[in-house]
Amino acid sequence: MIQLKGIAAAGGISIGPAYKLGAEEFTVFKEPITWEDIPLQIQLFEEALIKTRREIIELQKRISLDMGQEEAQIFDAHLLVLEDRMLIEEVISRLKKEQLNVAYIFSEVLKKYISVFLKIEDEYLKERTADINDVGKRILRNLLGKEKKGLGEIKEKAVIVAHDLSPSETVAMHTKNVAAFVTDIGGKTSHTAIMAKSLEIPAVVGLETVTSKVNPGDLIIVDGTSGVVIIDPDEATLSSYRQKLESLKGFTEKFLSVKDLDSVTTDGRQVLINANIEFPDEVPSVKLHGSQGIGLYRTEFFYMNRRDSPTEEEHYQAYKYVAEEMNPHPVIIRTLDIGGDKFLSQFRIPHEMQPFLGWRAIRFCLARPDIFKLQLRAILRASVHGNLKLMYPMISGVEELKQANALLEEAKEELRKKGQVFNDKIKVGVMIEVPSAAMTADILAKEANFFSIGTNDLIQYSLAVDRANEKVAYLYEPAHPAVLRLIRTVIDAAHQAGIKVGMCGEMAGDPSLALILLGLGLDEFSMPPQVIPELKYIIRAVSYKDSQNFADEIMKLSTGTEVEEYAQEKVAKILK
Repeated sequence: MIQLKGIAAAGGISIGPAYKLGAEEFTVFKEPITWEDIPLQIQLFEEALIKTRREIIELQKRISLDMGQEEAQIFDAHLLVLEDRMLIEEVISRLKKEQLNVAYIFSEVLKKYISVFLKIEDEYLKERTADINDVGKRILRNLLGKEKKGLGEIKEKAVIVAHDLSPSETVAMHTKNVAAFVTDIGGKTSHTAIMAKSLEIPAVVGLETVTSKVNPGDLIIVDGTSGVVIIDPDEATLSSYRQKLESLKGFTEKFLSVKDLDSVTTDGRQVLINANIEFPDEVPSVKLHGSQGIGLYRTEFFYMNRRDSPTEEEHYQAYKYVAEEMNPHPVIIRTLDIGGDKFLSQFRIPHEMQPFLGWRAIRFCLARPDIFKLQLRAILRASVHGNLKLMYPMISGVEELKQANALLEEAKEELRKKGQVFNDKIKVGVMIEVPSAAMTADILAKEANFFSIGTNDLIQYSLAVDRANEKVAYLYEPAHPAVLRLIRTVIDAAHQAGIKVGMCGEMAGDPSLALILLGLGLDEFSMPPQVIPELKYIIRAVSYKDSQNFADEIMKLSTGTEVEEYAQEKVAKILK
């Protein structure tokens, strides 16, 4: 039995056999051929290309039906590789010149292409390396007559084990047979971890050595709540976790019993429990779990895995759908938040030494008003179809807020000239995720209609810790006294100015911290949909007065560890 400790990325427990993703390698032998063999080798190559194309188109169709057209577009780049005439002609030319088997020739050309692309400084072209490698493996598999391996072919519930997962691989996990996933790298708030919550499967990331410790088919226990992965468990451990699974089912039923009730304390204080989403097709899950609105619609995922940028009409249709489906509940759309760990190749953003501190989020939008105003116009047009609000990410001071609002007014004027209707009084909020914004929250509150605390970035900036780096994951402490003090400062400033303050970072969906945030006066919580019932249950089980007293006690503690232990103990008593 081997036990590994990583970063808890998505809660829950799963037990199943390991399926190693990305472990498939091919040994291609060099075999001489005669001139007469060349036509047959070319035919084998062409058949492999055709078969690979069919496989990718079929995969696109399945993804489109399961998750939507946007996600299926991930594979457009793969199809373009198959149509690369330079690559195809080089294979045929070398085949004739060197008179070696086509599988070997293709593998050599593939290595050359990947090597060249990795050396290119252009980030968009460098990003195509993964597409070339993926398609190349598919072609080689078909040339060698190897059996196809893929997530869609998993015949039983399995635990995906990988060094890392790309967005396209994460999308492909949208299948009933993926029980959980574990990775060597990644952080709690990385894209992969966030997507795991959306898919509602347990996940542990940042395990460093899991791929070297696991063999295909090994039985694995994934505890996505505690961040523990157990390989080849003994009978006692297996029995213990099976009992935990049964207990979790009981808790789930208890939480679901209150999912459609108001999130109100025993002494009458009501807060909003909202959901975070990436894609419009998550709305059914939002409703199913009893959300009172959408507190964060991450629009940058609308741009990912495509060569072009979405049009204003595409934006509008997506926002309109969500607004109508959620009406009359509020939907808060965050404007484009790229940079950091969310790189969008079509914008050709240059490589930066410190991407989280660089040209990202509102900084990029203010520098590219053409892109920013296109999105603003779409949001404004959709605002007449429901209760839409918008908010700007990574505002560091009031000047940026005023500049963003000036562009919003320009977008409004452009729509007026076209005679298009919109909600002229749309509420505009600010994400508080930079320490300078937290410390000047009283100034920002005079210009904003509401605040939303983005704890993922606020924590990393306040504690000087890269939230995606597993090496320093132990320093990423949501319960750190410094973080709690900043949150209290923001909430107090907002309330003094008469505006509401919510939280949309991962911290808002942590049940152990719910009572602290409630006691500090947070008005709205926004989180992955599946966490909503548990948060409602906790809030409905306490009085606001008791939570205030509890928060006062917490604020006297000296370390994040002390805060977490005390908070977990308190919540555990409520959940008994």
